[in-house]
Order: sequence, then C-alpha cells, then structure tokens
Amino acid sequence: MSYVATVERVAQLHALAARLAAHGTAGAGDFGAKLTSALARSDLASEATRAGSDADVPYADLIDRAAARYGIDRNVLRGLIRAESGFNARATSPAGAAGLTQLMPATARSLGVTNPYDPAQAIEGGAKYLRQQLDAFGGDYRLALAAYNAGPAAVRRYGGVPPYPETQAYVQRVLAYASEFARGGSAR
Repeated sequence: MSYVATVERVAQLHALAARLAAHGTAGAGDFGAKLTSALARSDLASEATRAGSDADVPYADLIDRAAARYGIDRNVLRGLIRAESGFNARATSPAGAAGLTQLMPATARSLGVTNPYDPAQAIEGGAKYLRQQLDAFGGDYRLALAAYNAGPAAVRRYGGVPPYPETQAYVQRVLAYASEFARGGSAR
C-alpha cells in the first residue's frame, strides 16, 4: 500500500471511529474508542503518521506557498489536509464538503474557490479560511481548528472547543499530524 493510500485509509478509519464514538448508541461509542486505540497502536497508523521528507507530502509546494501567503504554520495546514481528506483531491463528504480541504459549497464560494477539486484552489481556500479563523480567535490554533470543523458560532457559543466528540478528536488529530510533520524534518 502506498504512503498516500495508507494515509487515506487511516483518515477514513479515524473518521469512522469519531462518528461511532459520537453516535451514542449502546456499544457504538465503545467500538469507536476501541478502533481509535487500535489505530494508535497499529503499524498502519505508524506508517501513516510518518511525515518523511517534503517529497513524501503530496502537494507540499502548494501547501507551503499558501501557508506562507497567509502566515500560518505549514505543518498545521498539512495536518488539516491530512485529517480532512487524506490528501485525496477528489474527496467528498456525505454533507457535501469537497476536495483536499473539505470546503462546504457556500464556504468555498465565499473564499473564491470555483472548483474545490482543484488542489491549488482547495489549498488556497482552506488556508484562507484557516487564517480567518485564526484572526477571529486570537491566533489560537486549537480554537481556529475547532471553528474550521464545527463552525465559528459553535466555538463562540461554548467559549472554546465545543464539547462535540468529533470536533475534539479533529483538533487533536490535526495537531498530532502537524507535530508528526514537524518531527519528520519537513519543518522550515
């Protein structure tokens, strides 16, 4: 299995675990927690979380240029893309979010993204949206990522990361991925 395919599969499994944990049905939360724990211990997760060199990061140049343009940490943007789509430019969520940065159609339009499946547009739009959230939440990456996932109104309503299991797991996952990218020697 290729690195990108492994990353995509682990991202899908993490999303499934978060959905199960959030579902609340008897046993589903336990299964989601067990799946997340198993992924953390597995060789598959270890392979998928290795950052490697920039050559191992799909769209590294596009990501790094957008991060520099918007003054955001490139490793966080890499982690966001990894969590959102597993670097799959054709990813589409059941809710209609599309592309590498999983922008909803209205959000994409507001950011000037006409084709969310175009990697350059998706990365540009995602970086711009993350910058907007950083500006709205005092530069706090945790809050900005929570807003990216759950919406800024939810972050304001709860005065921090909302108590949604999916959002809490998302913030942790993106920051863990960012840390892996930084440790992999790809931070500049």
